[in-house]
Amino acid sequence: MGVHPYPLKFAPVFKERVWGGRALERFGLQPPEGAIGEGWMIADHPNGTTRVLNGPLAGKGLDEIRGTLGREWFGAKGFSERNGRFPLLVKLLDCNDDLSVQVHPTDDYERLPEGELGKTEMWYVLEAKPGAKIIYGLKEGVGRAELEKAIAEGRIMEVLREVPVEAGDAFYIPAGTVHALCAGVVVAEIQQNSDTTYRLYDYNRPGLDGKPRELHIEDSLNVIAYEGAGAKHMKTDGLRPGEWLRIAESPYFVVEKGIVDGRAELATSGESFDILVAADGSGTLRWDGGELPVRRGDCFLVPANLGAYALEGSLTALRSRVP
Repeated sequence: MGVHPYPLKFAPVFKERVWGGRALERFGLQPPEGAIGEGWMIADHPNGTTRVLNGPLAGKGLDEIRGTLGREWFGAKGFSERNGRFPLLVKLLDCNDDLSVQVHPTDDYERLPEGELGKTEMWYVLEAKPGAKIIYGLKEGVGRAELEKAIAEGRIMEVLREVPVEAGDAFYIPAGTVHALCAGVVVAEIQQNSDTTYRLYDYNRPGLDGKPRELHIEDSLNVIAYEGAGAKHMKTDGLRPGEWLRIAESPYFVVEKGIVDGRAELATSGESFDILVAADGSGTLRWDGGELPVRRGDCFLVPANLGAYALEGSLTALRSRVP
């Protein structure tokens, strides 16, 4: 195609959810009317594909770019070996109400929908109201039998572990971890490129269509890692300007948090793209041949073949890549 590499910014794909709200407007986004729970910021999935807003590739979908520019732009690790798609999905989530209690499968679960992957993910908390919490795993000693009994008796919430959250918290959520975001938080989510979720409990509430949303009890019980899957929680508020802290690490992604006060010199390796999420502040993304303004909520896909680039200004950024 003969296009010189440059950072890509995409038009989000918005998803209305029963638990959504309007908080994404505070991040410079313009969601449609309704209870908008998810902004898919960088996506290459049948349920949502983002299109480029800037530069020579404007208007093209991430799937099309993947198909034409291939490994040259995304690197040797820039594809899922299972389905050929872009390997990651990046979202901003507005949790105006509690999400369902849920769990995701691993790649090897035999009942995965055709073409789908498992779903390991991480959250970085952008905003949290006072007293906000999440559900993060089962209480100690709860196995399959104990969980099944609690579900049958209508007391599942008694066996779930609640964790208070604040802005700046990071959570690693491997497949098999029972979890739920709760009301009053806005998060950035970096995950495997999958849209497979098994619901254990949904508070007996109606969905957007007025009917109860489907539960997936058998699949959930099958895929839960009852002995733990390696979930980790990290406070990151002690980070100083110029430092980069690794806040999540998995076979699918590595995520670092950095504080930029002035200029941060960065580079892609050729093996993997970088994904940048502006968590706070503002500044400029510069590379040889161009620059883009950066503000809170912006997400950029930096091609593997771009090489050196820099962030300037006063901002907090998340940087993700495929290990």
